[in-house]
Amino acid sequence: MKWTHTLEDFKHFLKIERGLSDNTIVNYSHDLEKLIRYIEHNEIKHSPLSIDEEAVQQFIYEIAKVLNARSQTRIISGLKSFFNYLVFEDYRKDNPMEMIEAPKIGRKLPDTLALEDIEKLIAAIDLSSAEGHRNKAIIETLYGCGLRVSELVNLKLSDLFFDEGFIRVTGKGDKQRFVPIGPITQKYINIYVNESRPFVKEVPAFSDTVFLNRRGKQLTRVMIFTIIKRLVAKIGLKKNVSPHTFRHSFATHLLENGADLRAIQLMLGHESITTTEIYMHVDRKHLAAIMEEFHPRR
Repeated sequence: MKWTHTLEDFKHFLKIERGLSDNTIVNYSHDLEKLIRYIEHNEIKHSPLSIDEEAVQQFIYEIAKVLNARSQTRIISGLKSFFNYLVFEDYRKDNPMEMIEAPKIGRKLPDTLALEDIEKLIAAIDLSSAEGHRNKAIIETLYGCGLRVSELVNLKLSDLFFDEGFIRVTGKGDKQRFVPIGPITQKYINIYVNESRPFVKEVPAFSDTVFLNRRGKQLTRVMIFTIIKRLVAKIGLKKNVSPHTFRHSFATHLLENGADLRAIQLMLGHESITTTEIYMHVDRKHLAAIMEEFHPRR
């Protein structure tokens, strides 16, 4: 069994059996490709079926010299999943990664923006330009609905249920959820869709896509990053802001204003509530205020 063939089989497994997103599958593939390159470069005579713990341990030692703890942890996790797949398919009897531990890393608290910063970014958008109303609707949707950038660029006109106050979002692993959308976000999407988007000559394949580029095609993730980076530079904001920052801000501001953590989990599309719980660590003063207000022995 060759490495390249096994990698392709693994990717099909992740897509069909696990239902993972294309981006996640790419990340798994890149991690396994690092191991394959290491084996080829060092002329190690091991196949996916014969490689042992000593060989993979040596690989981990080598990547530890050039990668930080978080990257090492991700690669170790990816390789464990790969060898678990081989065990699951009865290609191997054991997982050579079983006894290899990932380095301990702390949980990284998400970056957030104050409401004032978000309002400054939105105010900096040039509404006299052809793309201004689109960009304003994009920022309002990222913050107003807490979407991932991939969910934003894939949003369809047929996913907008404004009368009911919801949008349908396709998240990781093609899992769909309904997210509430407020009147302000609805307002700016409607302005873009009804007044600006009709002047773009849409490509038929993207006629149902909400946000289009100048050529009538779906916006890329990179273009969303670029739009935000330009706005950040325009107002001189000294923060590292990405599309995900608006998602973090959405969740943090909801929590600060008393929203239930389970409700936030559903809106964000987190499979496990432990992922959502990281927002509990963002503002401890807020938690203290809740204790003071609601505990019977306050």
